[in-house]
Amino acid sequence: MIMSYLNPKQCLRIKSPKIDTNNCLNEVFLSFNSLNKELSPSSCLVDIFSNQFSFISVNFKDPETLVTYQNELDNIYSDSLTKLDTILIIADTSVKNNVATLISHIHRGQEIIAKTVHHTINVIFSEAKLFTIRCGINHATQLQDVLYIVVITNAIPVAKRIFDSKIHPQQLHSIAISKDLKAFSKKNLNNSIKF
Repeated sequence: MIMSYLNPKQCLRIKSPKIDTNNCLNEVFLSFNSLNKELSPSSCLVDIFSNQFSFISVNFKDPETLVTYQNELDNIYSDSLTKLDTILIIADTSVKNNVATLISHIHRGQEIIAKTVHHTINVIFSEAKLFTIRCGINHATQLQDVLYIVVITNAIPVAKRIFDSKIHPQQLHSIAISKDLKAFSKKNLNNSIKF
């Protein structure tokens, strides 16, 4: 870049956003590092533990499918109240006036393990959703005697990005979640997570 030809005094006269841009363009960030071991074909979650992850998608436009989905959610919630080896994560995000509010509830049985609230500005909606899921999964995978994690979110397409090894803007969160889920899956081959 042109910045490399300037002397230090000339660099100081240039406005800092240009310097920041120059620095960013010449650096490989972990979030876009395609060489990260979590993204290599032999280390991807879907390659190693593909039978431990599942997604329930629903067509919200079809009333009959929506009722079936709501009944399934009720059953999952009822089952989680009696099973202490099941962690229920309820993740939600809202954005108003460019401020994102991220809320994560973590339940075990009838006990609320944690409630996390984050506020942030200037973040895209999908990144905020994935960060909320990341916080919940990180907390849940640290708990003892957990076999099942259920993540309830209205962002299934965003959650599927966890398993996407291609470069995308939320890759930093995907890599962190992958590390947590890989450790969780290695603890016990019967461990599973459902979105």
